[in-house]
Amino acid sequence: MNQLTNSYIKSCLKQREAASNKSDHGHTLIIAGRRGYMGAAVIAAKAAVRTGTGLLTVCVPTEERFILQTSVPEAMLFMREEDHYPLDRFSAIGVGPGIGVDEVSEEMLVSVIIQSKIPLVLDADALTIISKNKKLLSSVTEETIITPHTGEFDRLFGIHQTNEERIMTAMNKAAEYQIVIVLKGSHTAIITAEEVFYNTTGNAGLAKGGAGDALTGAITSFLAQGYSPLNAAKLGVYINGLAADITLNEQSMESMLITDVIENFGKAFELIRV
Repeated sequence: MNQLTNSYIKSCLKQREAASNKSDHGHTLIIAGRRGYMGAAVIAAKAAVRTGTGLLTVCVPTEERFILQTSVPEAMLFMREEDHYPLDRFSAIGVGPGIGVDEVSEEMLVSVIIQSKIPLVLDADALTIISKNKKLLSSVTEETIITPHTGEFDRLFGIHQTNEERIMTAMNKAAEYQIVIVLKGSHTAIITAEEVFYNTTGNAGLAKGGAGDALTGAITSFLAQGYSPLNAAKLGVYINGLAADITLNEQSMESMLITDVIENFGKAFELIRV
């Protein structure tokens, strides 16, 4: 069994060069949020900047732009209503948290999938849309990362009785579509066609809304920084969980907020590098 441990993750983590600048650390695009669900966009954006992306752009509805500009001033904005998505500007793209599942959101997702020449990170509402039009998975770029929880996984690939069954199906689907699957749960698994890696960090304080949005932001950030899709997924999962474990020094599992966890990403990096 492949387990993600501190020493293993340390070996995956790149050393940040002292003479580097923001252009050396990638440009992340997060497509997230809609009216009433802008928290998902804010959380994903905060996780992206806290995990090291050089530049961040968030694609949001025009009427909701002030929420992002005040909550995450480090982020640039791209308005959802614009007809053309200049995807070639970006190093990595994460799509899904809080975007909705209506016809407009579906058209946007289809456009991104068709236009993208780089691996995507697909989560939340993006996966719900794909579950209703499974042919879309055949159009995604190879090594795209999908991050379903068990309910989303079963909507995509059929009902399973056990997590072991899901792991087997995930390996088969990873091979069929040439993707990386992050199956979220109490022991999140990162799955390729050949291997399964089990996370060893995290606690039930993450069993709340927003935890998946943070994970999407973190994984997309690592992907933008030039990590392979597999390593980006490993790092995002492990650091998100480790920061949650660190947060238990300040909060209980009941009182923990995902924003508390994101604030402890820095301590997680420090602990890994000890």
